[in-house]
Amino acid sequence: MIYLFLFLTVTFCIYGLLSLRTEKNVVVQERLNYFLSSEQKIKEEKTQTQEKHQSFYKRLIKPILLDFKKNFNKRISDEKEEKIDMKLQRAGNPFGMTPVDFRLVQTAFICILPMIFAGYAFLLNVGAGVGVVFVLFGFLTGLFVPNHYLKSKTKTRSKNALREFPDILDLLTVSLEAGLGFDAAITKVVSKKEGVLAYEFQRCLEEICIGKTRREALSGIRDRLDVDVIRSFISSILQAEKLGIGMVRVLRVQSNEVREQRKQRAEETAMKAPIKMLFPLILFIFPSLFIVLLGPAILQILETFKNS
Repeated sequence: MIYLFLFLTVTFCIYGLLSLRTEKNVVVQERLNYFLSSEQKIKEEKTQTQEKHQSFYKRLIKPILLDFKKNFNKRISDEKEEKIDMKLQRAGNPFGMTPVDFRLVQTAFICILPMIFAGYAFLLNVGAGVGVVFVLFGFLTGLFVPNHYLKSKTKTRSKNALREFPDILDLLTVSLEAGLGFDAAITKVVSKKEGVLAYEFQRCLEEICIGKTRREALSGIRDRLDVDVIRSFISSILQAEKLGIGMVRVLRVQSNEVREQRKQRAEETAMKAPIKMLFPLILFIFPSLFIVLLGPAILQILETFKNS
């Protein structure tokens, strides 16, 4: 009987301890759930208040545009998207546009401009034939204006890169001759210079940091910049790295070539100047000069004929 009471006592004690521990865990879990649910409620309330204070565009129009962009993106082939993306990168990615954004802008121009020109034709009260010409002109304008804008941005960016290239190449050569590695020399160039080439080298370093090889990162610069001199420079660096030739020697040769090419471009521009000045001279300066010089003589001759 004593052993039975002892067994029951021990059993109830163990059960009490286990139930107490379980109850304690339940209490802790309930408190955690309370605080977590309260944090969740606070987050939900914050999001609700933020949504209330957002503009009409962000609350209603922007989600519709995002859904429309997703559906529109499915209709663009991968090859076409890569071509548009390369055009945008060569243009400096204006306004942070993606290929889908560019296609949407182009579609909007194609749809809106013909309507605007049709409205002008209606207001001017022109005939049906002229109205069709107006609409066709608006359609062609909407079709070619976005591409023309990208081409002009690409051309401007290429000119800026070509203008910056000799100074950056000299700084890169000096840094390598001072004993820096190629990556460290690029970092030095990025810290000292600003512009298109500095931005491209900065992007090259970032791509190397995230795991790309130096060859892939430099090839990206060559693809994004539509400048023959810079492409030749990148190809020379990649070839030197592949064959094990010293970078300093390659850069010194490239620097001399770039200086010579810059001199030739300056001479070519100077030779084009007289031809460019010819048309303003003929159209504007020569007529004014003839009026000033021959005008009084012509008036005297006319006066003489009248008197005679």
